[in-house]
Amino acid sequence: MAARVADLLKRHRVTHGAKFRLADCDPDDDGGAHLKTQADDLLAQTVEQIRALQEMLYAEDLWALLLIFQAMDAAGKDSAIKHVLSCVNPHGVSVHSFKVPSPEELDHDYLWRTTCRLPERGKIGIFSRSYYEEVLVVRVHPEILKSQRLAPELVTKRIWQERYEDIRNFERYLCRNGTLVRKFYLNMSEEEQRKQLLERIDEPEKNWKFSARDLEERALWKTYRRVYEDAIRETARPDAPWYVVPADKKWYARLIIAGAILETLESLNLRYPTPDPTLRREMAQARRRLLADRRGRHSRR
Repeated sequence: MAARVADLLKRHRVTHGAKFRLADCDPDDDGGAHLKTQADDLLAQTVEQIRALQEMLYAEDLWALLLIFQAMDAAGKDSAIKHVLSCVNPHGVSVHSFKVPSPEELDHDYLWRTTCRLPERGKIGIFSRSYYEEVLVVRVHPEILKSQRLAPELVTKRIWQERYEDIRNFERYLCRNGTLVRKFYLNMSEEEQRKQLLERIDEPEKNWKFSARDLEERALWKTYRRVYEDAIRETARPDAPWYVVPADKKWYARLIIAGAILETLESLNLRYPTPDPTLRREMAQARRRLLADRRGRHSRR
C-alpha cells in the first residue's frame, strides 16, 4: 500500500477511546497536499491488492474479516462498499444490511441476529449497520427498549454501559477465534447530509432512497453525534479499532476505507496453502494421466 495512505490511516484510526472527541474529526478532511490528483490511481492499486489478498484469505481458510459500517443517513455506506470491494471474488464476500428487528429476532438477545450472519473462515463479511444500533438508535429512542421484551429488572440505569461491555467482550471473543473486526464510522457534516437528502428528492433516479423518517432523525443530529462519540469512545480497542472516516468527500472516504482493509489483510501474512504429501502424490499422478491423455489423442490423429 502506498506509504501516503498508510500515514493517513493513523490520523483516522481510533484504538484507545478514552480521550476521543468527535469534534476533533473534520468531516471535510481530504488528506491535503493535492491528494485528489492521485486518488484514482491509489484507489485502483489498493483495490487490486485487496483482490489478490482476498483470494489468499479464501484459499487459506484460517481467518475471517468483519467490516462494520455505521453512519447517519445519506453518508454513502453502500456506495463506499460497492467501490472498495468492486473486484473481489463474490464467493468470498457476504453483505448484510440490518434494519428494524423482526419478531423472531426480538425473541432472542440483541446480538443474535448479527451473530447468525458472521463471516465464515476465509471470507469477508460486511455489516451495513450492526449490533451497534443497540447503543445508537435504541439509545436515542429508548422507547424501543419496550419492544425488546426485556424483564423490567434488566433495564437498569447502567444498561448502556452494560451493552458497551457486552460489545467489547464479543469483539474480543471474535478476534480470539480468528475473526478480525474493523469498524468504520462515516463522519458526514450536517450540511453535506442536507445536500445528499435534497439529491434524493430532486433526482428521479434517487427518489427510491428517500424516506420522511430521514428528516425526523436529522432533527436529532446533536443527540446522534453524542451517542456515536460515546460508542466509539467505549468500544475502540487495538484488536477492534474504529476508523472515523471523513465522508464529505466520497473519493477520500473510499480511499481510507480501502487502505484500512488492505492494511488489515496484509497484517495476516496470508499464503496460499502448501499441498501435503498425499495431495502432492495425487497431483503428480493426475499430471501424468493428463499428459498421457494428450499424447494418446495426438497419436489417434
